[in-house]
Amino acid sequence: MRYRLTFMAGLGVGYVLGARAGQERYEQMKKSAREFARNPAVRNAAESAALTSREVAGKALHAVSDKVGDRMPDAVAERVRSLRERSQGGEDDWGTSNT
Repeated sequence: MRYRLTFMAGLGVGYVLGARAGQERYEQMKKSAREFARNPAVRNAAESAALTSREVAGKALHAVSDKVGDRMPDAVAERVRSLRERSQGGEDDWGTSNT
């Protein structure tokens, strides 16, 4: 109940401050966010983070499947095998390379 009240209070404060700031301030914040997202350094950092997360997820998938492989139900084992084969293909579901 405490968290719900805190959330509602935050929502109310945000609404009041947003209403006072008006449309002009909203457009200014939107423009700043768009410029930030277009910054080459930010884009490179985001791509690097995505690549690192793919590598870590792949390592975790292989480590778990190697340790748990025999004790998994057949349906789960088949799904893991298909994920492993697909990850070795070079492209992910988004059409980007995993390299």
